Amino acid sequence: MTALGTDMLQVGSTDSPDITPDVDQLAGDLAELADLLVERGYRLAYENLCWATHAPTWKDVWDIVQRANRDNIGLCLDTFQTAGGEWGDLTTSSGKLENGLTEADDAYRMVEPLSRGPDESGLRPRGRWCHDYRPLPFDGGYLPIEDFVKAVLATGFRGWFSIEAFDGQFEQKYGDNLFKFAEKAMEGYRKLISS
Repeated sequence: MTALGTDMLQVGSTDSPDITPDVDQLAGDLAELADLLVERGYRLAYENLCWATHAPTWKDVWDIVQRANRDNIGLCLDTFQTAGGEWGDLTTSSGKLENGLTEADDAYRMVEPLSRGPDESGLRPRGRWCHDYRPLPFDGGYLPIEDFVKAVLATGFRGWFSIEAFDGQFEQKYGDNLFKFAEKAMEGYRKLISS
């Protein structure tokens, strides 16, 4: 971290099938890591993965962070990991939760993780979905990113935002033209900021 010039380490919840379900032990492990980091003035951002074994929602990781009770631990809120588990559902024809909810705020809730195992790449269905269907904002994605960003800003947060793009159609859209991709990324950022 020193060599990279960063003071924050991002750690995600895990989909390991043999991880302990004991939330206090998970919090203890996180606290131990935070204690190692604080000696150098480093911070820790804990992120939920929507396919995680025991901490798939932001509320789950927030509970673990609170139990860890260290000043240098916070959340990494990821639009895909939140909306992908609490708004989207790849088992439905629409790709969204089909329970009659229409407001994004009401739709941010967790669905049960899929029980199917990993595919030939070793990724579970939500992991494959994450890596193939997370294009740039306004470039084919359907998760309510604008609503998510507004909800985060409503908390009073005024820090860094970043967009992580994975797109199973990248080559068809951009070929090897990274300039075209960068222009589309800037267009997406501008639309997001203005919405």
